Amino acid sequence: MTFNGWLQIAFFAAIVTLLVKPLGLYMTRVFSGERTFLSPVLGPVERATYWLCGVDERREQRWVVYAVAMLLFSLAGFLTLYLLMRLQAVLPFNPAGQPAVEEGLAFNTAMSFDTNTNWQSYVPETTMSYLVQMAGLTVHNFVSAATGIALGVALIRGFARRSADCIGNFWVDLTRCTLYILLPISIMVGLFFVWQGVPQNLGAYTETTTLEGARQVIAQGPVASQEVIKMMGTNGGGFFNANSAHPFENPNPLTNFVQMVLIFSLGAGLTNVFGRMVGDERQGWAVYAVMGLLFLGGVVTAYWAEAAGNPVLAQLGLAGGNMEGKEVRFGIPASALFATVTTDASCGAVNAMHDSLTPLGGLVPLFNMQLGEIIIGGVGAGLYGMLLFAIISVFVAGLMVGRTPEYLGKKIEAREVKMAMLAILILPLSILGFTAIATAVDAGLAGPANQGPHGFSEILYAYTSGTANNGSAFAGISANTMFYNTTIGLAMFIGRFLMIVPMVAIAGSLAAKKIVPASAGTFPTHGGLFVGLVVGVILIVGGLTYFPALALGPLVEHLSMNAGTLF
Repeated sequence: MTFNGWLQIAFFAAIVTLLVKPLGLYMTRVFSGERTFLSPVLGPVERATYWLCGVDERREQRWVVYAVAMLLFSLAGFLTLYLLMRLQAVLPFNPAGQPAVEEGLAFNTAMSFDTNTNWQSYVPETTMSYLVQMAGLTVHNFVSAATGIALGVALIRGFARRSADCIGNFWVDLTRCTLYILLPISIMVGLFFVWQGVPQNLGAYTETTTLEGARQVIAQGPVASQEVIKMMGTNGGGFFNANSAHPFENPNPLTNFVQMVLIFSLGAGLTNVFGRMVGDERQGWAVYAVMGLLFLGGVVTAYWAEAAGNPVLAQLGLAGGNMEGKEVRFGIPASALFATVTTDASCGAVNAMHDSLTPLGGLVPLFNMQLGEIIIGGVGAGLYGMLLFAIISVFVAGLMVGRTPEYLGKKIEAREVKMAMLAILILPLSILGFTAIATAVDAGLAGPANQGPHGFSEILYAYTSGTANNGSAFAGISANTMFYNTTIGLAMFIGRFLMIVPMVAIAGSLAAKKIVPASAGTFPTHGGLFVGLVVGVILIVGGLTYFPALALGPLVEHLSMNAGTLF
């Protein structure tokens, strides 16, 4: 570990924190329907969109209608992307002549991008045409991110409103998020990436001859336009198989830093939106503090583990930390930071191979995802996941003092607690259930490239990543099989939609409640005690749920490595 490495981590944390208030203010104005500096340009586009789609922006929806609109929109997106991949051989913008995508892989990929997971069981540059990349994958990067943000805002409205029967209009939230937030930032930062050397063209692949005389095909394409929303929308799907380790996607340390900031920016800003909309910014800062403490714990552990390296190599005089699977232009600090950031959020982009991390270095991304991607988290998804834990925390606090729990003046009753627990418990059911099946059947055991605890970690990571809608992988697993394409596709569906529906039900229930005035017995939810309580509940729930599985994987591997046994 070096001073320079810690400085990079501290500078990143400072920049993200400085962006919280301005982004929160802007997004609050957007979702409140207030005028912004982009309104003169985008206002007519917004109104034209509503007219073409038959949407009345003044008409709000009950939680059931809001949820059904979201589900139908997601279903339409899934079917459209599936058909694009199945028909890509006969569609234009396919200079490499890519054939139709096989049924199982098309199902997995369509579900992946529809759920904001972007798990990729294929090599993008040899599988997907330019049309599928642009009209299919990139479009889903926008709308799946906008869907998550819209749902997060709907839950915020549930806390902020009183005696209301509506939580907003899904179509309006989706349109405003895409037009006023995602598109403008994507255009500006996309031009920055082009300036830094990221390709943006529709040209054919370039054939070259290497110095050794071998023939090499260099893939190109509209990369920069996909790169920004891939990060900002916490999507993570790469234009190239090497993802953000590829020099065309991530040319230098500056682009690497900007990509990490993009991953955290909107999720962090939404905590301020929460504080502003409920009328007390301190509430948003408390939520951000919980996320920040968990982030710091993860990045310190990951950096320490990767800087320490493999003791077996150290005994041979090969010290210097673990550089296996990492790019020299980023080094250990930026690689450990990126691995932590991308799994704190449901991004899944990688600038180093997670399969090559040390056992404890690999445990951090695993545990980040298993907590439900609540540490900043996916855009929108991270906030509503954290607020579910806040509901459980105030319920626990109420049990300890014998008082009806309240959060932001809303009484938390049996309905909210049941829905919150249902949303939280659906994740371990999918992660541990599918992992157990995969380790018991031949089709599952055929996937890992390694034996022992590391092979188990590869399986556990795959279903954790799918269920948490992250999309990164321990790349040693061969997941492009009918078994893994189907089961991971189902895991992505469960992790996205079976968590969302109970959450939207909570939003509707809270919106209908009256706000109870604070009294001397009200538990303050903006101070250090509340922050510590939420952190404790999250760690206890995560520890009790996943410790046995983690003990069989990365923890056993770490002990074995120290004893001189490698896998």
